[in-house]
Amino acid sequence: MIELGTFTIPILLTVFLALMIIFSIVINGLLLKFSSNMGSKNEFDQVRWAATTKPAFGGVSFYLLFLLAIVFYTIFFPNQEMLLNKKFLGFFLATSLGFIMGLADDAYNTKPFLKFLVQFICGASFVFTDNLITVFPWYEVNVFFTFFWVVGLMNSVNMLDNMDGITTSVSSVICIGALMSMAFREAPVNIDMILVLGVLAGLCGFLYYNWNPSRMYMGDSGSQFLGVFLAGIGIEYFWNAPNYFETITPARQFLIAILMFVVPISDTATVSINRLLKGKSPFVGGRDHTTHHLVYAGLTERQVAIVMISLSLLAMFVGIFVLNNIRNWTTTHTVLSSGLFLVILVGLYSITRISKPKPKA
Repeated sequence: MIELGTFTIPILLTVFLALMIIFSIVINGLLLKFSSNMGSKNEFDQVRWAATTKPAFGGVSFYLLFLLAIVFYTIFFPNQEMLLNKKFLGFFLATSLGFIMGLADDAYNTKPFLKFLVQFICGASFVFTDNLITVFPWYEVNVFFTFFWVVGLMNSVNMLDNMDGITTSVSSVICIGALMSMAFREAPVNIDMILVLGVLAGLCGFLYYNWNPSRMYMGDSGSQFLGVFLAGIGIEYFWNAPNYFETITPARQFLIAILMFVVPISDTATVSINRLLKGKSPFVGGRDHTTHHLVYAGLTERQVAIVMISLSLLAMFVGIFVLNNIRNWTTTHTVLSSGLFLVILVGLYSITRISKPKPKA
């Protein structure tokens, strides 16, 4: 363990973030170079918008940087016993299972039931290690919402990964929101902050290869890892956000969480509604996502990415403002926060009802 001064820590974290971004670019470049046959994906007929085959190794770099962040923390920061506590071990187990299951799916196209089973185990790992939502007065309700949140986000992030740069960018915004939530706590640097910085660096480095026109996909190893990782961070820093007030208001915590994840939640809700109305399964891939319909409406793929990033940033800043500034939560706040979410959800849903699919040139 290395002793650090108060003014050294911000510099060290900045250097850490910069070096991890560089490492992410380098490791993804190496994976791209040596992946001419392994890990390639062509999902044009099912999910992915692009018609070309590209390597799907982005998730490998995410997990490597996640592990490097743990190593960095053990070297430079005190309280290393945090690494051995029940909550951290449960979080580590869940994220690792998500990554391994996604990697297996990339390699073998695993059965949906097996994917759901592993996702359920990830949720159980959270519940049995006390990484659960605690905003409701009933334990059973907290457990239900924790399972629903973890399994739902793992599927939601996976479903959103259907076009260049979308999931990478939106996940980056969520990580930035989590870091802002941590900063407002004014607490010492902890393992969560280092992990979020590491994953954010991985996302930024990967975006260099994933921005349209992309040269690499993150694959299910990336989307499943991000789903469970962001679910855990969301529980701790959005659902169970620090209580600066005398009472916890479930409506407030719920709205903060859905605002932070507004794009994946809106996309999943829209796709599920449309498919159920057509008598189809929500879990079968297709080119009927909100991102696809924005292209049908006339936007380019880069413009779609910018729209999704803008919506995520808007909702994220509102969520952070609510988290740190509104001390007396009222019905008016519930209506206004719900209104923003519904405007985004209904807006994206309406586009899918108006625009019509076109053959891709």
